[in-house]
Amino acid sequence: MALRSKGVFWIISRLALLLSCSGTSAGDGCDSALLSNLPPSSFRSSSQLSSSHAAGFAKLNRRDGAGGWSPLISDSYQWLEVDLGERTKITAVATQGRYGSSDWLTSYLLMFSDTGHNWKQYRQEDSLGSFPGNSNADSVVQHKLQQPAVARFLRLIPLDWDPSGRIGLRVETYGCPYTSDVVSFGGDGVSGLMFRPSAGLKQKSKEVVSLEFKTMKNSGMLLHAEGQHGFSLSLELERGKLLLLLRQASSPSPEPQRLASLGSLLDDQHWHHVALEQKHSHLNLSVDKHVERIHIPLLSNWSIRQLSVGASQRPNFFKENFHGCLENLLYDDLNLIELSKHRDPQTALQGNVSFFCPEPTSVAVTFPEHQSFLQLPWSTSLPSGTLSIGFQFRTWNKAGLLTTFDLPQQKGVVWLYLSEARLCLQIHKAGKKLLELSAGSALNDGQWHSIAVISRLGHLTVSVDKDKGGVAHTTSPVPVNIDNQIFFGGCPGEGQKQECRNPFEGFQGCMRLISLDNQLVNLIAVQQRLLGNYSQLQIDMCGITDRCSPSHCEHGGVCTQSWTAFQCNCSDSGYSGATCHSSVFEPSCEAYKHNGNTSGYFHIDVDGSGPIKPQLVYCNMTEENTWLVIQHNNTELTRVRPSPGVNQQAVRFQYSAEEEQLLAVIHQSEHCQQELSYRCRKSRLLNTQEGSPFSWWLGGPSPGRVQTYWGGAHPGSRQCACGLQGNCVDLQHYCNCDADRGEWSEDSGLVTHKGNLPVRSLVLGDVQRPGSEAAYRVGPLRCRGDENFWNAAFFDKETSYLHFPTFHGELSADISFLFKTTASSGVFLENLGIKDFIRIELSSSTQVVFSFDVGNGPLDVSVNSSIPLNDNRWHRVRAERNVKEASLRLDELPVVVQKAPADGHFHLQLNSQLFIGGTASRQKGFRGCIRSLQLNGATLDLEERAKITPGVRPGCPGHCSSYGSLCHHQGRCVERDNGFHCDCSQSAYSGVFCHTEVSAVFKPETSISYIFKEPFEFSRNSSASPPSLHSTMAPKGEDISLSFRTTQSPALLLLVTAVRRQFLTLLINKHDLLEVRYKLDSSREAEVLRSSGRSLADGQLHSLHIRRLTDSVSVQVDQTPREEFNLTSYGEFLDIRALVLGRVQGFEDLDPDLTRFGSLGFSGCLSVVRFNSITPLKAALLHPDTSPVVISGPLVQSSCGSAASANPYAAENTHRLSDDPGSMGSGQPLVNAMKTDSVLIGGVIAVVIFVVVTILAITARVLYRRKETYRSQEVKEVKQEDSQDFHYNNQADSQNVSRENPKEFFL
Repeated sequence: MALRSKGVFWIISRLALLLSCSGTSAGDGCDSALLSNLPPSSFRSSSQLSSSHAAGFAKLNRRDGAGGWSPLISDSYQWLEVDLGERTKITAVATQGRYGSSDWLTSYLLMFSDTGHNWKQYRQEDSLGSFPGNSNADSVVQHKLQQPAVARFLRLIPLDWDPSGRIGLRVETYGCPYTSDVVSFGGDGVSGLMFRPSAGLKQKSKEVVSLEFKTMKNSGMLLHAEGQHGFSLSLELERGKLLLLLRQASSPSPEPQRLASLGSLLDDQHWHHVALEQKHSHLNLSVDKHVERIHIPLLSNWSIRQLSVGASQRPNFFKENFHGCLENLLYDDLNLIELSKHRDPQTALQGNVSFFCPEPTSVAVTFPEHQSFLQLPWSTSLPSGTLSIGFQFRTWNKAGLLTTFDLPQQKGVVWLYLSEARLCLQIHKAGKKLLELSAGSALNDGQWHSIAVISRLGHLTVSVDKDKGGVAHTTSPVPVNIDNQIFFGGCPGEGQKQECRNPFEGFQGCMRLISLDNQLVNLIAVQQRLLGNYSQLQIDMCGITDRCSPSHCEHGGVCTQSWTAFQCNCSDSGYSGATCHSSVFEPSCEAYKHNGNTSGYFHIDVDGSGPIKPQLVYCNMTEENTWLVIQHNNTELTRVRPSPGVNQQAVRFQYSAEEEQLLAVIHQSEHCQQELSYRCRKSRLLNTQEGSPFSWWLGGPSPGRVQTYWGGAHPGSRQCACGLQGNCVDLQHYCNCDADRGEWSEDSGLVTHKGNLPVRSLVLGDVQRPGSEAAYRVGPLRCRGDENFWNAAFFDKETSYLHFPTFHGELSADISFLFKTTASSGVFLENLGIKDFIRIELSSSTQVVFSFDVGNGPLDVSVNSSIPLNDNRWHRVRAERNVKEASLRLDELPVVVQKAPADGHFHLQLNSQLFIGGTASRQKGFRGCIRSLQLNGATLDLEERAKITPGVRPGCPGHCSSYGSLCHHQGRCVERDNGFHCDCSQSAYSGVFCHTEVSAVFKPETSISYIFKEPFEFSRNSSASPPSLHSTMAPKGEDISLSFRTTQSPALLLLVTAVRRQFLTLLINKHDLLEVRYKLDSSREAEVLRSSGRSLADGQLHSLHIRRLTDSVSVQVDQTPREEFNLTSYGEFLDIRALVLGRVQGFEDLDPDLTRFGSLGFSGCLSVVRFNSITPLKAALLHPDTSPVVISGPLVQSSCGSAASANPYAAENTHRLSDDPGSMGSGQPLVNAMKTDSVLIGGVIAVVIFVVVTILAITARVLYRRKETYRSQEVKEVKQEDSQDFHYNNQADSQNVSRENPKEFFL
């Protein structure tokens, strides 16, 4: 009778549900109450306080019985279960407390099942498992499920309840009926379903195959689709993951190409949704909530000709076939299971196929904590010394106790445990290890592994995965007998009676199929407390979660995990942080420069944490502007070699950067350029302005757009540089080459329009005519400036702000910017949501705070500075928030990190505008400058927005206060609109930061004279002071510094002479010691100050610093203590005549011994010579034409003054000044390419002419050098000669300044 009444109730409830659904609209058609019409027998519970507190009274808003369900004991092992009668789509759940009581839940878990076993926990987000409950007994709290669940059974597990009461619950769920067609494939290995679309069906632009499946096997072929051209696609389970594979009949490799891998732990006997969509060459694969998109050009015209499910007609393709159930198998709008049921001719079945889903009953148990344990009674009935233990487990942890039991007769203990992901067994007795075995490896892979321990007749065997994963045998030193109990997973805590010792960590994972002496343990009886004991277990479910699928590790970081957390290995990825989110590289060469770096190769990441990969570029920092250089495969001047029968020659260039990297660099740079050069003889380039061009080039985003102008001209002008300037060799044409002359001509210039860069290829047309010769050169791409780096805005009021669209950083967000201010507080950035928010602010003059809320409550990360932050200098802030942690870094202070909760909300959901420099309430605004603001790698254009916003000004001057310290050695910081530069005019050093030593190698005949006043001026006006342009020294003293290397002694280092027979000299005497000689009084002998230091003529680099103020002189050699001297005579240098370095000649009024020293000259290296504000060596080397210097003898610029230079004299070799570091030219360089291919007699004639011309040139050069002197200011590149009337110069862009470039000077 009870069974009959239950059936009537179920029919009534189904009719009520169908009627309620039929009256709803399409938008809300699945929200009908599901429980209100169910009979009490559909409700079950773990226990009940009394019959009036039974589970049947737990209906929402009902007051029957005691007004709801309450269990006998309020603890975390209680549950309430509802049977919906059939599988139903569930969209929401609502709870109430027990009517008229203080009993209600404050949080709970929601579980679903198709069978009443093998429960699955529902999670709103991937890590959020619990639902908030009630705050009183009567109000209803409803939660809409983010993803609807389909199940027959649901179970609520209380987590927390009102502390003043007990567990009390009324519940309702909402949804609608669910219908499906099901098919199951047996384990015979051949069961399957085949489908062939009708030949008459029109080929569709899009094909979709979708299905749900469930299985307990972790591997097997799920679906195989064959189409045209020998291509086929397969969906295969492999170790619980779903793989999308591509096979090609013509491929030489039998292995398929893996296109995607999605999902994990798909062998959990729960339903999983799969959809494969193909449209032209695009594939979308979705598994449950996760989607991966693939682009395959090979499949652009591909369509399915045959579909195999479960088993394929090509068994050699697959190791295993699918064993499990499928439902709702759809090909576009065709239900293939329904077609199979009706024996449609398009479908065919084979093997053990049935149209229902058998449910294997396998009860699993989860050990979620290290303190979890399962205790089972066990007294073996087998002969003495004989026992067997078997079970399966899965885990992510490398270590943990699996099982342990005592040997009471031997007073020993057996431990079976995991160590370094291997299975280990130990037997101990009296604290000593009697036996240790190990088997298997990598057992923490999340897969199910079977374990068997068998002891029989003194022989012990431990096996993993039925010997496939490893087996260990040994003779047991003691009989293995048990007569009491066995523990799994761990031991009870302290204070409990059970005798259990565990020196290892507790096990975290799942177990199932536990058997003792070949008898399967009834875990449901354990759950009902009818068998054994347990603590902190989840029975009848496996709660394992794959935290690496999908992986939260970005940019190629490798994800590994334990039971409770995941880690990202960011090695070699170029990114850092808990999820490899933030780039470790700067975004541009400009940023590296302002970190104090010099020229060299650097990785730049133009979009920071964005998707564009870092790239290796060369940064040339030798000029005021910093140049970024990207090479391609041929930057040399290259001869055009025509091919027979081909009218046009195409040349393509491959760059060292990827396409998106190139475009990003060009976009963010202030200026880019690329040299485009064409050298010609009877080879026309563009012809006339009106005619069609013979040649053109492609530039801009790949594959490039056709351009018909040449370097140096304007886009679209169809001209060369000479046409723009009006100086072509033939004014009737707009290019020199278009004059079609027999002499060599050239058209070259720079392409500077960023939209047409980089140059992708050249197409050269007029190269086939007899006598036509041509060569081309396309230089590397060179860009300077970083528009993002200096993009700034100034906020002059607390109420001023900029607003931008909502910031989207749901799972990971990084924010970086620079600020400077004189205010003590203010909000830099704020974005709000309904509950969530994110904010960065200067909370005090020494503290920056990063605040946010993703639903777990507000969290603050703060960094404190030991120096004030309102010092009007630039300070850098870098904040990051991801699913694992939040971090904040200020300048170069240590990063501060706050860990995120392991189980909680992690989606940042914002919906308002993003406020910069203020807040929505216009309170606590920031006053000062914000610069280079980047959010997730994208730079916000503050300047453009500031132009149209009152109270905010674009740009922010005053960079020297922050970057002035980068200018070294008396270099002066000069402000620019975007940045600064170092003025080295008052420094003895050169370079972008005044840090490059200016050095030269001297020979005995080398002499540099810096002239302060010409002799004829003294005769006219002997009292005139030196011109202020060339002398700014203090009238009562000198400040002299220099560095040198030499092995010569005696040797004169420096001489300063005045008109009135005064002089100052620095020399190394015959004892290799330093002497400073002063003659300030012409009527007295010179005073000699001798340093007591060590030998200085040792070939090592030494530095000198001499300072005089009136009669006090200090001398410092290298880093030794300063020596102090006092002169006996006092005077001033009046009318300084000259400062001499090297050989002294033409000064007849010097002392005889000083004249002798001066005539010897100086052999060695002089570097960074400074006399007060005068830098004579730098003037002679770098500015000889504009400085009052006289140079005689050879003078070679060198790196000998660098402390890193081990062999200073090797620098005398002349280096070739190259534009590009390591040209990657794969084309044929001009040096080799421009050799004539004429017949033998023409070659002989050319050689004879060449020899004659060479002899004449050499003769003329010798005569010229004898006739007059010359000064060579730069080492010219060697010119390669190709013919008697044109010289080819093989050049590259001026880039490689890291090499030293010696310069010789003669007089």
